[in-house]
Amino acid sequence: MWFLFAILTILAWSGADLFYKKGADPGDPYSHWRTVMMVGLVMGLHAIIYYGIICKEPFSLMNMIRYLPVTSMYILSMTLGYVGLRYIDLSICSPISNSSGAVTALLCFLILGQRMSGVQFAAVVAICIGILGLSIIEKRKADQERAQAGEVVDKKYSISAIAILFPILYCVVDGLGTFGDAFYLNEENPIFTEAQANMAYEMTFLLMAIFAMVYLVFVRKQKLFSAGTKSLTGAALLETAGQFVYVYAISTNAIVAAPMIASYSIFSVLWSRIFLKEKLSRGQYAMILLVMVGIAILGME
Repeated sequence: MWFLFAILTILAWSGADLFYKKGADPGDPYSHWRTVMMVGLVMGLHAIIYYGIICKEPFSLMNMIRYLPVTSMYILSMTLGYVGLRYIDLSICSPISNSSGAVTALLCFLILGQRMSGVQFAAVVAICIGILGLSIIEKRKADQERAQAGEVVDKKYSISAIAILFPILYCVVDGLGTFGDAFYLNEENPIFTEAQANMAYEMTFLLMAIFAMVYLVFVRKQKLFSAGTKSLTGAALLETAGQFVYVYAISTNAIVAAPMIASYSIFSVLWSRIFLKEKLSRGQYAMILLVMVGIAILGME
């Protein structure tokens, strides 16, 4: 079942990426706070309705505290990602950020002693090559389009040390968070159930949303909603759906599921081409095909 949950996570989070891209406003210095607010509100609402009312999962403040090391890593990485979108192109930011799956797989191997077969390892390598290859192709394509249009690249979108720092930090911090989930939800000796972990995460994110609202209204004297609110709401819904199934994939087979789920950046590009009517080059198709082959191999193993 871990494979099905991983596929559903990829579909949800790649769709969320598309809405994040549509809702991000480079001219709004508070766009990342509005994003945190929307995601936190939707996650909190899901936790209250699904876990609290439908499943009647008992709420535990202690679980939130015990799970805080993992939650803080995820929230920090997501916030870094939201800020980073204001300083670096999504085509560069997303693939670098989502290399976190390789970080998680390495930590699971070195610390938790998890293993994968030779065929699974080859599939994971193919997925990682596809992610890296697409980022290189996307960068070259963006540079060519700007050169042909005679466009001068804004300094904040250049590959400066500060700009590239955000996706790298996201990669490391998110990788640590996913490893933390593998540790807490380890199928052989779980500290939390999937429901307990997800409820703790979503309720913590709700607190972050409340903090963001207070900060925007009372500290910065800003409106809560902007022109991108509809897109950010769509992103929040898909982010929450992906998180719901993600914990089940990670709890069962983290060393393989983590790099596989990280390939959602590839599908983000594909959805952008389909729904935003952008064209794919042969090289881009090749990288997407390579990732899909890797995923198919993992599904047959």
